[in-house]
Amino acid sequence: MILGVIILLVIIVIFLMVYNMSIHKKIQNFQNINQKITSLNVLQDFMNTISEVTSVDEKIKKINEILIERYHIKYSTIVIYNGTEYVVKASNVEEKHWDTLRNLQNEEIFKDSIRTATPKYITIEKEGERLPYQKMEFGRAKSALFYPLYVENVYIGYWIIEGNKPHEFDNIDTTVLEVVKNNIVSVLKTVENQQVIENIVRDDKFSNLKTAEYLYGEGKKVIDQYTTSTVCLFKITNIEEINEKFSRKTGNEIITQVSNVVKENLADKYIFVRYMGPKFAIVFSGIDMEAVMNFMKIIKQKVEKIEVELVDDSTDSTKKKEAKIAKPSLNIVISTYYKGTALEGLTKKLEEYLDEAPKGENAINYL
Repeated sequence: MILGVIILLVIIVIFLMVYNMSIHKKIQNFQNINQKITSLNVLQDFMNTISEVTSVDEKIKKINEILIERYHIKYSTIVIYNGTEYVVKASNVEEKHWDTLRNLQNEEIFKDSIRTATPKYITIEKEGERLPYQKMEFGRAKSALFYPLYVENVYIGYWIIEGNKPHEFDNIDTTVLEVVKNNIVSVLKTVENQQVIENIVRDDKFSNLKTAEYLYGEGKKVIDQYTTSTVCLFKITNIEEINEKFSRKTGNEIITQVSNVVKENLADKYIFVRYMGPKFAIVFSGIDMEAVMNFMKIIKQKVEKIEVELVDDSTDSTKKKEAKIAKPSLNIVISTYYKGTALEGLTKKLEEYLDEAPKGENAINYL
């Protein structure tokens, strides 16, 4: 009798386990189907709404509004490089925080995300902390998801969503977010925006130089006419200090003058590009290493004699009382490139060296 009851209970337990697994699978299937339906709905929402407006700016604003209003995102901001500067194209964040939001590409926490074209999720762990990029906006956002935006392999800006709770995006449907990101990119691909993209690829406004995209494309064809070349990457190490102590306009003027000094002394046959931010690259072909080292010593001396008077773009009267002259400081690293090897891999290695160098390092190094 007891044995019969035990067997019956075992059968019931097994049945309940099988039934539970079946229900769980059905729920999972339903969630997958629902996720696909949600993604399709988002896409349909975007297609219906942005078809009503014509300009790129209006479409970007509409995409941002849909995300905020219909999908309950606390803050959403889209920042685009217009060929001259980074501009907030759409945001529901108070304008007093826009200076921080349009300079996120300079934040260490997002550099790998931009480099690898992958999203970056950050969050605080407990109340009282703040996100790494926050300065005077303590407590506004407590989690953030950052998406770099690329059009035809050209980095053109970023989209960031922020939450007012820690770990707010731990379980967010990234499929929907990818749909949103792809819609932003599709809008940026329009004919209206094509000239801006071409300018980003080929020319930089402040230095009047070609950029890294040129180096890896047309530039590499020139370089590979030689068996070996010398690649030199240099960085204006105190540009952030200049931006903060003086103004961003002063920093831009430093970039312009540094590039001018190099161009005035560099033969046209060598490739000189603005690599990224305060970093520049020169590729020397058909010249020995000793000559390159001597040339860069001369360039370093000439560049560090540059003096730029304060160009004030701030309403902060205290800044005007500080030092009036800004002077650049260079850190330089050099290596050898061999035809047929990965040029981009070599420049990334040199860039990492400059980024990880001790603060204030001011030298010419060979890797």
